[in-house]
Amino acid sequence: MMTEADTCRKYVLPKLTQAWWDNDPHSFTEQKTFTDGRIIGSGNKVRRRPQKRADYLLRYTRDFTIAVVEAKAAHQSPGDALAQAKEYAEILGLKFAYATNGHGIIEFDYTTGEEREIETFPSPDELWQRFRNHQNISDEKTAKQLLTPSNHLTGKSPRYYQEIAINRTVQAIFEGKQRVLLTMATGTGKTVVAFQICWKLWSSRWNRTGEHRRPKMLYLADRNILIDDPKDKIFAAMGDARWKIENGEANKGREMYFAIYQAIAKDERRPGLYKEEVAREI
Repeated sequence: MMTEADTCRKYVLPKLTQAWWDNDPHSFTEQKTFTDGRIIGSGNKVRRRPQKRADYLLRYTRDFTIAVVEAKAAHQSPGDALAQAKEYAEILGLKFAYATNGHGIIEFDYTTGEEREIETFPSPDELWQRFRNHQNISDEKTAKQLLTPSNHLTGKSPRYYQEIAINRTVQAIFEGKQRVLLTMATGTGKTVVAFQICWKLWSSRWNRTGEHRRPKMLYLADRNILIDDPKDKIFAAMGDARWKIENGEANKGREMYFAIYQAIAKDERRPGLYKEEVAREI
């Protein structure tokens, strides 16, 4: 009797390959653990629940996961894996979930709410086009900007929930939304998320006017340590584009600005840097 691992190796992998999911920049990751397991406290003891592990995550690009595939052994029904595939898709914020036993494939499409049996996996371009249609991304420039790679040289590649926050925020900005609010608990990587959002906007040369230039961005906090550490470490990849606003001085030739609230606020010596023309250009 074939096991689930046998089914994946003999049937599922060839089907994914035939659908062009191993052709750069498209890819898939196998047996991908994306949570560490919920921490459960009981008296003086602490334990973790089992990790969540997807059989396959399909990536349109390295930093844009688009679908999840869950597999069962060949002697089982492909529908036996559908509930788990949908659960993982919802956790990961994905629009497409697939369940298979290596022979049959069931697709659940969150863009339409439809469930159907299919013979082969859709290609990367087909899923990307369906995603774009659902999100009303008709402009090629916006689509290309949305796929701007993250920066992995910081040693802090985004975790799954950070990737969701980054991509959704960037998409909202590209769609012209004026305000976006992210709420994240302490210790969940707010600085990493902020850096990757800034990096994508900066690298794609997005700006409000549509000109071919990098945007000017302002990173605010209430204490110098919360400014200096990110500026000198995580944001170091932005090189000379960085500038810390101090003593009322904002160099207009830079692009990534850092400041504490007090540095741009009104006081007895100045009306508030945020009111001045130089600040409005940032």
